[in-house]
Amino acid sequence: MRRAGDTDVDSVSTMLARAFDDDPVSNFLMPSPRRRPAGLRTFFRVQMTKDFLPFGGVFTTDDHAGAAIWAPPGKPMPPKLRELWAVLPVVPYVAGRNFGRSLKFLAQIEAIHPKEPHWYLATLGTDPSRQGQGVGSALLQPVLERCDLDGTRAYLESSKERNIPFYRRHGFEVTGEVKLAGGPPVWTMWRDPRPTES
Repeated sequence: MRRAGDTDVDSVSTMLARAFDDDPVSNFLMPSPRRRPAGLRTFFRVQMTKDFLPFGGVFTTDDHAGAAIWAPPGKPMPPKLRELWAVLPVVPYVAGRNFGRSLKFLAQIEAIHPKEPHWYLATLGTDPSRQGQGVGSALLQPVLERCDLDGTRAYLESSKERNIPFYRRHGFEVTGEVKLAGGPPVWTMWRDPRPTES
């Protein structure tokens, strides 16, 4: 596992588009199967370059088999105007009748985000051809080990119920099931730091 850099963005965003093509939230926000891959590539490229790479929160493998995208505690939120400007490239993929409810869905997700300091797992994805081989678990380790050493909590939203047991194995527990803006359910999950061996 290593930190990703600018040169990884295209390969990682393409891999994440494959990983999230069947994701319920992706399907809700980008309902066109034909346009979804390009929309997801654009979204993940924007997510990494505008919000997470500057904070060193993107981890991947040398062969780009997976990626974990984290925000550290205290990461400043961009001003709302700049935030909207940053996501403009994604708009064509969610435009039309779906655009308004997509914005409402994302705003509601942001509103339930915990306020206390924590590491936020924004995205964890593994290439479909490599799922079930331990890539996702390995990608979580650098930040979860740091959480345990520093006594810091972690938070995520899972858009797939079948992923909940995976996250539980890494110390996350469900804190709520939320159905937002007519979209699919999302499970919020929280992790308290685990005691480290002295």
